[in-house]
Amino acid sequence: MTGISSLGVGSGMKLSDTLTALSSAEKQALVPISKQQSAATAKLSAYGTLKTAIQAFQTANTKLKDAALYTATSTTASSTAFSADTNGKALTGKYTIAVDHLAQSQTLTSAAKTDIKAAIGSDDASRTLKFVTAEGKEKSITLTKDQTSLSAIRDTINKSDAGISASLIKVSSTEYRLSLTSTATGTDHALKSLSVTGDDTLHSFIGFDAADKDHSGMTQSVEAQNASLTVNNVAIVSSSNTITDAVEGITLKLNDQTSGNQTLTVSSDTSKAKTAITEWVTAYNSLQDTMASLTKYTAVDAGADPDSKNGALLGDGTLRNIQTQLKSILANASGSAVYKTLSQAGITTDPTNGQLKLDATKLANALQVKPEAIRDMYTGDGKKTGVTTVLDTTLSTFLSSKGVLQGATDTISKKLNHLTEQYNTASKRIDDKIARYKTQFTNLDKMVSVLNNTSNYLTQQFDNTSSKK
Repeated sequence: MTGISSLGVGSGMKLSDTLTALSSAEKQALVPISKQQSAATAKLSAYGTLKTAIQAFQTANTKLKDAALYTATSTTASSTAFSADTNGKALTGKYTIAVDHLAQSQTLTSAAKTDIKAAIGSDDASRTLKFVTAEGKEKSITLTKDQTSLSAIRDTINKSDAGISASLIKVSSTEYRLSLTSTATGTDHALKSLSVTGDDTLHSFIGFDAADKDHSGMTQSVEAQNASLTVNNVAIVSSSNTITDAVEGITLKLNDQTSGNQTLTVSSDTSKAKTAITEWVTAYNSLQDTMASLTKYTAVDAGADPDSKNGALLGDGTLRNIQTQLKSILANASGSAVYKTLSQAGITTDPTNGQLKLDATKLANALQVKPEAIRDMYTGDGKKTGVTTVLDTTLSTFLSSKGVLQGATDTISKKLNHLTEQYNTASKRIDDKIARYKTQFTNLDKMVSVLNNTSNYLTQQFDNTSSKK
C-alpha cells in the first residue's frame, strides 16, 4: 500500500486543518494555568521590587541612628599649621592653640657601601637582628647568610613588621647607605638598641646603642621627637601629630609650627542632620511610590483582563501589613520628651497618599534651638524607643530570612513550581491526545484512499464491460 506523505492527501479530506483545530481547542485548557503562572511571576518580581525599596529606606534610616549627627560641629582654624575634626561631644567655642614643634620619627643611617648586593656578614648559616624600642618593645629577625647585603637587609626588614621602614640612599655615584626609620613618630617608638647575634661583622656595621652612640655602627641622623603644643595655655606633649584626647570631641592634626597663638573655632553644624533627614523623607516617599505602583487599581471594561492594568500586589496582605506597621511607627515611636510627633519637628503626613512633607524652615529652627530633642525623637534610647530605632528593628524583621517578605516569596515560588508541574502534566496529556488523533486520522486517510482506489477500479471495470456490449 502506498503510504500517505501528508495528512488528507490520500482521502482528499481536510484532516490536517481538523487536527490543527482540535489541537488549538485542547490547548485552551492550558490558558488558565498560564495566566496563573504569569500572575505568580509578576507577584514574585513585585516582592523583589518592594524589598529593594525597603532596603533603600533602611539605608537612609541607618544614617539617622547616629546620635552624634544631631549635635555635629564644624571647625575653622586661623592657621594652616593645624586642622581639626569633631564629633557629637565637641563643645562649641574658641580654643587658643600654639604648636611649638611636631612629632617626628627617629632615623638611623649606616656607613656607605659601593655594592648593595655584596654580603656584609660572615659565612655562618644564620644570625639574628634584635630591635628594642625606647618603650621596651622587642622584635627579632633571623637572617640567612644570603641576606646580609644592603638590599637583602632592606627587603627582610620591610617584610618583618618590626615597626621600622628600611630604604637605600644613594649618596654618590658609587655609594649607598642603609636608612632605618621608625614607622611611628615620638620618642617611645625610637630604637633604643639594634643588635646582631651570631655575626660580629654585621653587628659592627648595623648595630646601634642609644646609650653609646659614638661606638655604634649606625648613626642617628634624625632624633625622635614628641609633638609639643599648648591648648588654651595648657601644655600638651604627644608622640603623634594626630591628637585625639587633648580636648573632648576634637581630633587635632598638626601640620607645622605656629607663629604665636592661633585660634580654633568650633561651631554648631546642623547641615549634616538636615541633609540626612531630608534623604530619609525622600527614601520613605520613594518607598510609598513603589507601594502605590504595586497596588495600583485601574477600572477596565467588562470582559477585559484586569491583570494587565492593575498592580501585581493589589490587595496583597503582606504589603498592606508592612504599610500599616510603618504608619504606626511614624505616628507613635518618638523618644523625645519635647517632640512627641514628627509634625512638631516639621514633618507631616499627606493623608491622600501617605507621603511625608518636610517643612525645611521649621526643621532647621528645631535643629538650631533644640538639637538634642530632635536627636531623642529619632534615636530614643537606641534600643526600644525612637523613630529610627523602632524602624530599624521593624525593617530588619521585614528583610530577615524568616521575615514576611521571604515567607511571601517562598509561598509564591512553591505555587509557581506547582503550576509548572500542572502545566507540564496537562501539556503532555494534550500532546498524547493529539498524537492519538493524528494516528487515527492517518489510518482514516489511508482507509479512504484505499476505498477511493477500489471504487475507481470497479467503476473502470463496469465502464469497460458496458462498452463491449
